[in-house]
Amino acid sequence: MIRLNNRIKRNKTKIRVGRGIGSGKGKTSGRGVKGQKSRSGVAIKSFEGGQMPLYRRLPKRGFNPICKENIAILNLNKIQSYIDKKNIKTSDTLNSDLLKKLRLINKKSLKLKILGSGVIKNKINIEADLASKSAVEKLEKIGGSIQLKK
Repeated sequence: MIRLNNRIKRNKTKIRVGRGIGSGKGKTSGRGVKGQKSRSGVAIKSFEGGQMPLYRRLPKRGFNPICKENIAILNLNKIQSYIDKKNIKTSDTLNSDLLKKLRLINKKSLKLKILGSGVIKNKINIEADLASKSAVEKLEKIGGSIQLKK
């Protein structure tokens, strides 16, 4: 098959815009008067020619609460690893102030929650705001205690 596009001669010359009033495309060069579209190098961002823009086609996801409580979460296996590394002494009462001082939890956290993932071998006393049932059971089983703040 022969490509004809190469052989067809073009009759029309290129329109040279902005070349005087007699050209028909002088002065404003066919861009109209003033406004964003008359300027060079300006595109209307996220405008898709009347088509529903991408940011409106995608569903809204998630929710960011205004008064979010920063709760520090600590698993029992993490506490055990801190005891093994000798960051925490078993004689001390483990609370959020001590953990913040040792930089084991974020200083911005308002509450401390103990979760029961993992195994804890050492007897330790914990003072926390929240705790899971499994964490309380595991601590009481080895002889430790957990006090929940009201």
